[in-house]
Amino acid sequence: MTTLAHAMMTAARSADSGLAGPGELDRYPYAETSGADRLGASVWDTTDQDLGRVGRRTAGSRGRGLHGQLVQQLGQMIVSGDLGADRPLVPEEIGQRFEVSRTVVRESLRVLEAKGLVSARPNVGTRVRPVSDWNLLDPDIIEWRAFGPQRDSQRRELSELRWTIEPLAARLAAGHGRPEVQQRLTDMIEIMGHALAQGDALTFSRADAEFHSLLIQVAGNRMLEHLSGIVSAALQVSGGPVVGCDRPNEASLAHHARIADALAAGDASGAEAAMRQLLTVHPEVERVVPAPREH
Repeated sequence: MTTLAHAMMTAARSADSGLAGPGELDRYPYAETSGADRLGASVWDTTDQDLGRVGRRTAGSRGRGLHGQLVQQLGQMIVSGDLGADRPLVPEEIGQRFEVSRTVVRESLRVLEAKGLVSARPNVGTRVRPVSDWNLLDPDIIEWRAFGPQRDSQRRELSELRWTIEPLAARLAAGHGRPEVQQRLTDMIEIMGHALAQGDALTFSRADAEFHSLLIQVAGNRMLEHLSGIVSAALQVSGGPVVGCDRPNEASLAHHARIADALAAGDASGAEAAMRQLLTVHPEVERVVPAPREH
């Protein structure tokens, strides 16, 4: 095992908030802590059921401290429908119920406004916006939808989006990768292989996310590169497997190796075909996005 593989596997097992090291594999950490453990759910035990229901499961905050936690709490409640569209959000009420300062509430609402979840207008106040206004490509919103009532729709939509992005990225990346990038892809496959042998799904998923992110980044298309975070989020959200690389197995590993080999050989058609095979390891994918017809 390479030094890189050993370091990554050790870090993945020991860290609960992310994986440090090359490639920033901790870009999208997901903790198992529930919302009730974060901001004191007891302050939400009120007769206002619409506002009082805390999300079933709150993901690890990418921000630190109360500000990041409040963004996660309110964001998940909005996305899950516990705070419906056009619902007024009164900063003073939020501050009292979560026992946080006015500054924390104000900054949290600004973050949610940037994500399209709320709007603030003079003489109207802050209100929850309809789904049509949300930035559905935001990694936080992808995660929150995956934990809420839209879980099935979220995974289907992510699968369809990956079918659009990744085969094309693989075709474009063929022969364009620098030697160090190609080595990095090989390292990720090695890490995935060792993780699979040890039953370490966490390390496998993080190396998998890094592999797909690298592939998109070397495609030479900056607009595709901008979408690499979406693919990472898609690989990190919880739920039943929809595509092959969601589940660590020998078939998934073999398809990753075929992709890397095709990229190194400059075989654009082979890289694209191998990516499509990876994304259709599970038959349910074909019902979502059928393979292209042969003419």
